[in-house]
Amino acid sequence: MSSLFAPITLRGIEMRNRVWIAPMCQYSSVEGHPTDWHLVHMGALARGGAGLVIQEATAIAPEGRISPTDAGIWSDEHIAGYRRITDFVHSQGAAAGIQLGHAGRKASTSAPFAGHGYVQPGDGGWTTVGPSAAGFGDWPAPRELAADEVAALPGAFAAAAVRSAAAGFDVVELHAAHGYLLHQFLSPLSNTRTDAYGGGLAGRSRLLLETAAAVRAALPGGQALLVRLSATDWVEGGWDLAQTIEVSRALVGLGVDLIDVSSGGLDPRQRIALEPGYQVPFARAVRAAISAPVSAVGLITEAAQAERIVAGGDADAVMIARAALRDPSWPQRAAHELGVAVAWPPQYERGSWPSEARASR
Repeated sequence: MSSLFAPITLRGIEMRNRVWIAPMCQYSSVEGHPTDWHLVHMGALARGGAGLVIQEATAIAPEGRISPTDAGIWSDEHIAGYRRITDFVHSQGAAAGIQLGHAGRKASTSAPFAGHGYVQPGDGGWTTVGPSAAGFGDWPAPRELAADEVAALPGAFAAAAVRSAAAGFDVVELHAAHGYLLHQFLSPLSNTRTDAYGGGLAGRSRLLLETAAAVRAALPGGQALLVRLSATDWVEGGWDLAQTIEVSRALVGLGVDLIDVSSGGLDPRQRIALEPGYQVPFARAVRAAISAPVSAVGLITEAAQAERIVAGGDADAVMIARAALRDPSWPQRAAHELGVAVAWPPQYERGSWPSEARASR
């Protein structure tokens, strides 16, 4: 019996397996609205057998987009476009998730396939904001958010979560990792504030905890709430695993259903020794310390590897990213390699394993 292909339920949402698709920016939106590209992208991943497919980082405000071509859900006008996508994802047996975020000082860039440089305000970009007036590496310094602006952010996230539920998303994930705004507040490397949102861990984590509480209160009871955290900045004196565990415990106490454990992205000085499953030890440590499930992500590319992670208790689910871009049917192929029979769409059954039995059809 495969642990990877056992179902799992978060709050009222049952995922058919523990192979989940991590959010991956597509840089293909128009004024925040999804396009046909997103329908095909998300639809193919759902058709490929994943238990949960998570929409890319989706901005709660226009200035929160990573780039001008990033997804957004800051207005009710965005809802209908996403509803078309979630309806199709559900028709393929997968749960639909959305990652809500604000890029903070890492906003206003161009798409990677357009050079991925900083976009100046006069060229379609905008002045970025952050917890403090410290830029990301040599990027322009952001404008430090005033205390009342910070206090308004949980409400903006909650409003976006309500729109997400109306758009048919089963799962909402708060993006507090990879150097974006919520992570910027957590790390002492980017947050040098001296007010209630800075200083020690209690102050630096205040915005995230207030945001999680506001989103949990705003979401319908059946929707699951995830938080993605970077377990470490990979820089001396930065955010680390011990702080991640402490904040994870607080998040679970507020009703967060799962912690999605990643790492890095806050400081260009980071030095990461990449290897298969390099972030799994962080997920294992967080899982051992909290009373909620966790997911693992990062260079998880093989079926046997993913099975070991779940079966061995390192994580309750795995997030697949680049491997799914190369092969949207990764979950179906993994099931075959692990000897698990899974349902295929009838239109694609002739391509399922073993194909020999259907060769004459």
